[in-house]
Order: sequence, then C-alpha cells, then structure tokens
Amino acid sequence: MDFVFKVLNNTRQIFKNIIEENTLEDLNKIPEGFNNNIIWNIAHVVVTLEVLAYKLSGLEVSLDSEMINKYKKDSKPEGALSQNEVDEIKGLLTSTIKKVETDYNAGIFKTFNEYTVSTTGNTLTKIEDALQFVFFHEGLHYGYVLALLKVVKS
Repeated sequence: MDFVFKVLNNTRQIFKNIIEENTLEDLNKIPEGFNNNIIWNIAHVVVTLEVLAYKLSGLEVSLDSEMINKYKKDSKPEGALSQNEVDEIKGLLTSTIKKVETDYNAGIFKTFNEYTVSTTGNTLTKIEDALQFVFFHEGLHYGYVLALLKVVKS
C-alpha cells in the first residue's frame, strides 16, 4: 500500500497546486456542457476518500455532514465558493490523506461494509480495495479537472 499512498499524496499535491495557480473565478466556473467545476471535483475526491475509508469501516468521519452532502456522489455545485471555503478544501487535501495513511498503518480499519461502486461495478470488501479504488477515482477526477482547465482557460 506504500505505492498507493505515495501516488495519492502526489495527486493531492497536484490538486493543491491547481488551486494555488488559478483564480477563484476560474475554480468556480462551470463551462457550458459541464455539470460541475474545478473546485467541486477537488472537494469531491476529499469527501469520497473519507466516506469510503471511514464510513464503510464503521468509523467516525472527520468531515461534517454538510460538506459530505455538498460534494458526495451525484451532487452538483450549489453556487460559487468563497476564498475561505477554497482554502479549507486546500488544507483538507493534505490533512485527510495523511490521516488515512496514519490510521491505515496503525491498523484501525478492522471491519468493512461491502460496497459496490457505480463507476466500475466493482465491490469493495476491505480497506485495501477502497484505497485502490480511490487511487483510480482521484485519477478520473484529475482528468475532469484538466478538461475543465482547458475550457476555462480558452
């Protein structure tokens, strides 16, 4: 799992750089033909990791329910985010993956409630499955962010 965590940490740094290198307006813009924006995709990966790792393991998630509902699967942006909200998401990119890695290495993920992901149809049966799926999921949303950046910057 060391490799998975290395890639996830690198991906999170890429998302952090995207936040830092773009204006608040660009992060919030929903181009024609898209259902969401750059910052929604980034917040969505933060929420997804928490839900798949902690909630499915029967553990307490560190994010509040409002944030989870705002960025969960099948949600859409409800409006433009403030700079403070973007800064919070930026901080969570690092803190949440570090916490999952620390907790994984400490062995706290002892149980897991099976969950079939709609994206691929695969059933997650243990924390390792969830983390490997998150690996794929974050890459998928990185691709969405790159597509959004291309349109937003044109």
